[in-house]
Amino acid sequence: MKYFSLKTHRFLFTISFLFSFLTMFSQQNNGKIKGTITTSDGQAAAGVNVVLKNSKYWTITNDNGTFDFNRIKSNTYILQVSLAGYETIEREVIVADNETSELNLQLKVSNKELQEVVVNSKKSITSKKTDYVARMPIKNLENPQVYSVIHKELLLEQVAVDIKSAVQNSPGVVAISYPSGGVGMIFRGFSIGVNARNGMETVSGRSSVDLGNVERIEIMKGPSGTLFGSTVSSFGGVVNLVTKKPHETPANEISYTAGSFNLNRLTADVNTPLNADKTVLFRINLGVNREKSFLDYGFNNTILVAPSLTYKASDKLTLNFDAELYNVNNTRRTYNTYAATSGITNPTQLQINYKKSMFHDDNDAKTSATKVFAQAEYEISENWKSTTVFSFVGEDVERSYQSYAVWSSPTQAARRVGLWGPIYNNYTNIQENINGTFSTGSIKHKFLAGANYRLYSSNFSGGTTFTLDNIDVTTNFAPIRRKAVDAGLVLTSSPIADQKTLSVYACDVVNFTDRLSAMLSLRLDNFERAKVGTVEGYHQTALSPKLGLVYEVVKDQVSVFGNYMNGFQNMQPVTQPDASQLVLDPIYAVQYEGGIKAEAFNKKLTGSVSYYNITIDNATRLDGNGYTIQDGKQVSKGVEFEVISTPVNGLNIVAGYAYNDNRIVKATTNSNIEGNKATGAPENVANFWATYTFQDTLKGLGFGAGANYVDKNFFTADNTFYMPSYTVYNATVYYDKSSWRIGLKFNNLTNKKYWDFWGTSQAPANILANLTIKF
Repeated sequence: MKYFSLKTHRFLFTISFLFSFLTMFSQQNNGKIKGTITTSDGQAAAGVNVVLKNSKYWTITNDNGTFDFNRIKSNTYILQVSLAGYETIEREVIVADNETSELNLQLKVSNKELQEVVVNSKKSITSKKTDYVARMPIKNLENPQVYSVIHKELLLEQVAVDIKSAVQNSPGVVAISYPSGGVGMIFRGFSIGVNARNGMETVSGRSSVDLGNVERIEIMKGPSGTLFGSTVSSFGGVVNLVTKKPHETPANEISYTAGSFNLNRLTADVNTPLNADKTVLFRINLGVNREKSFLDYGFNNTILVAPSLTYKASDKLTLNFDAELYNVNNTRRTYNTYAATSGITNPTQLQINYKKSMFHDDNDAKTSATKVFAQAEYEISENWKSTTVFSFVGEDVERSYQSYAVWSSPTQAARRVGLWGPIYNNYTNIQENINGTFSTGSIKHKFLAGANYRLYSSNFSGGTTFTLDNIDVTTNFAPIRRKAVDAGLVLTSSPIADQKTLSVYACDVVNFTDRLSAMLSLRLDNFERAKVGTVEGYHQTALSPKLGLVYEVVKDQVSVFGNYMNGFQNMQPVTQPDASQLVLDPIYAVQYEGGIKAEAFNKKLTGSVSYYNITIDNATRLDGNGYTIQDGKQVSKGVEFEVISTPVNGLNIVAGYAYNDNRIVKATTNSNIEGNKATGAPENVANFWATYTFQDTLKGLGFGAGANYVDKNFFTADNTFYMPSYTVYNATVYYDKSSWRIGLKFNNLTNKKYWDFWGTSQAPANILANLTIKF
């Protein structure tokens, strides 16, 4: 490990030197051009193409609508500004040695292209602007925490129709499907669901997520309990969905996607002001999804309705409301386990046909999720703002048939089925945040103080059959039907304890100079779980600090950072394979991290490199029979690298690599596994995606390709059974115009057979076709 650490430090130093050299070199120039571009409603125009005609110079505006050109030879140029839905602007600009020419331009709506519709300024895929990650408006280079932002523009390029394909654009992130029906991610050696929505608690454990209402996906790396609490974050980090918000310009969009396995998906996005002075804004997103499984049985049907409203009550007060109703009727994936005497080490040894299901369609699930969000933003003064937020999330399970297969050999499997439901899980949160800036002498502060009250209530019922049969999967066996399952079910109701959590937290970003800053954060949690059955209730109080230091080596372009982050989790009881429940003690974690961030070349390049070390006490693990045991100490450490770039006009590149070494350091009840790899923690994960869109001849025509690699990962802590490594290649071709777009996506080009963490086979080669109309 000393050798690895030395290599890591040398690597980080080399990257820092390269970033510094390149950015300093870019600052040597003859003359400069800089400017600001706004839309017709006076808002900053991000992602606008700015070109010096008949030259090699081009750029795009950043989130603040600004741009600049450096090292421009003295001459007279024609500067061209263009954005879909707006009139192209051309201005003459004179550049002189050692002087800066400044322009301020406002875009006008293009009646020629879009009659009455204005297209919102398109966000650059390199942008990392967000108010949710730190719960305050600080720049990426000021933040001592690593995070990824996946924009809807990137998902459109990839014709992404589910969140599993979307999150693989973040370094080290591997999507998994829970046997209960939800979706989760593994990164930094730990798993987590989609637990945050617009910065507030949400849940997707049994109903999954639809991308129809997603503006972007933010993935924060490392224990983030200080600002988000233990119920939202894991020790790997936080996944936050940012939903689509109303805006002032009317815009409508309908999109239809068809594809392999009878996929038919229709979405609609309607945005309109409701009054003449545009103080009341409304938007609604709708989605209907119908598809079959690539297996001989299985399906997934969903309906999404997501309205949102913004009311600008005054110059100081803005109210935001949104809701999301999501209904799901589908089949769950089989939960496979393996007897210790089976001799099986990985699923490639199983003799079952890759596309064969052991269970019929009528063993289905019917769930719904209701999400309500209300926010009041009030400008107390020029430098201080109050944000009051209410959220309610309810996840209801009418029924959920879940299938289980216990393999005793590569050809023999015992089948049984569980029926879970009715179940409901309700999460209510009320949160208050005060943000502001002030100075103490020459030192500037960005300050946050907040409080959150959380109430959780639940009801649970269900049960499983005894073993229904044992089959030889090489024979012509019949899938199990619901009638046989219902005859063998033994159902019970399990009381679930109500939970209440009161949290207070504060964060101060101290800018000692315009380059050196420190983040000082602290959270106090008071957790109360009520008595349920024979399990006594209890109170727990925890302090969770977060410390960070940032120095901008090159102002606004390259920074080095380090952090200390503490995490704390009050664990929910775990349902074991025999349907019993295990009450878990709290788990604690500490992370140390250091690295480099860059936003160079006028934000055409965004990147980061970091090394982290996470130590966990009281860790949980799975034994060979799928039972959860809590008796250990775990250390997860590794390196992450991310680069997002638009090096030339029309070319987008997204690439990432993550190395993770997550090991069980101590296991009190089983010393034989000490030193073993933790489950669900692939050592190497890499992602790459690149697209090019023609800018002149064949303008709008584009193509792209990418790949995702996931190393093998162990299913059991004894490291006897693992999921094999895999590489999946994808490609796309599209034609994008201002009012319509068509695209084709080719997934799994080599028809690779691979399995996720739960041993479920993944889709073979398939194709998607998309048509989007904007009006």
